[in-house]
Amino acid sequence: MPLIILWPAFFALFAGAQAWADEPFTTHVVASGLEHPWGMAFLPDGRILVTERPGRLRLIENGRLNPKPIKGLPDITAVGQGGLLDIILHPDYEKNGWLYFSYSAPGAGGIGTEVARARLDGMKLKDVRVLFRMQPKSGGGRHFGSRLVIDGDNYLYISVGDRGDRPRAQRLDDHAGSIIRLHDDGRVPKDNPFVDRKDAKPEIYSYGHRNPQGLTLHPHTGAVWQHEHGPQGGDELNLIQKGRNYGWPVITYGVNYVIGTKIGEGTHKEGMEQPLYYWDPSIAPSGMDFYTGDKWPQWRGNLFIGALKFELLVRLELDGTKVVRETRLLEGELGRIRDVRTGPDGYLYLLTDQQNGKLVRLMPH
Repeated sequence: MPLIILWPAFFALFAGAQAWADEPFTTHVVASGLEHPWGMAFLPDGRILVTERPGRLRLIENGRLNPKPIKGLPDITAVGQGGLLDIILHPDYEKNGWLYFSYSAPGAGGIGTEVARARLDGMKLKDVRVLFRMQPKSGGGRHFGSRLVIDGDNYLYISVGDRGDRPRAQRLDDHAGSIIRLHDDGRVPKDNPFVDRKDAKPEIYSYGHRNPQGLTLHPHTGAVWQHEHGPQGGDELNLIQKGRNYGWPVITYGVNYVIGTKIGEGTHKEGMEQPLYYWDPSIAPSGMDFYTGDKWPQWRGNLFIGALKFELLVRLELDGTKVVRETRLLEGELGRIRDVRTGPDGYLYLLTDQQNGKLVRLMPH
């Protein structure tokens, strides 16, 4: 049975206060002047790529933000929560030069999440190829999902939100509200769970998701971990498994905004997965990474999650897949934390989602 913990607000605040005494660190602004940054990737030569939601790809070198954006992006529609979103490097980037990015793009019926890969050539992208197009596309500017990871077998995982249309997350003939799994060149794996069903999209790996904006790999098991925004309450942390239904909107720990009424059938239903952990009230999670560096040995293997709503960084201590402790850091110190990554130098890096957004590095005292 998964561990479900509902943290009272006073305890969370106490835990956050304790963190400063128990695990001291300082923050250093690496670069500022980023307009609503969303994702980052560390190049082998020390430079850092950062996406800006309005539709620009930026380059930071030696702590300096290049004033000119990188050219060559595909057509992007930046509306509401959409725009240029996540970015990752291929695990064999130094050999093949591939980088992957997600974004919202126009098409028949409206807009939807897409993913492309390309190579960086100076200050422009070349060999750009779209690997995934969400279908069907629709209107509105909500719930694009858009986090990316590539596992040790070179499978590409893409998180896709329900686009604010709840029933779509339960439909297998619709990409909305799902985790997509592809080969790194965009081909559909033959062992995807619904590949032989005529009534299903073959790219779907799991479904029943609301708006997943956190996706990462466990450093030892290689398993895909995900988090997603709930409605009012009920933000979830999940272990993604092949073919599983994660319940939205049939089951949830959240309620309807403002009026607080029940959504769906409750919190449990046979055949639908329970979260490993959930938050109520919501923290509005975005970005997630296991800490694998050497700067804080006591943090190694902990899961770090950015939070938009309370402007904080969550640290989860784990025993296998059980969350045994939550600590809240930096509450109200930096603003809305959109992304969290362990840098190749062993430090933790954060992006703040603001008009004048920042790339911030955490360093031990």
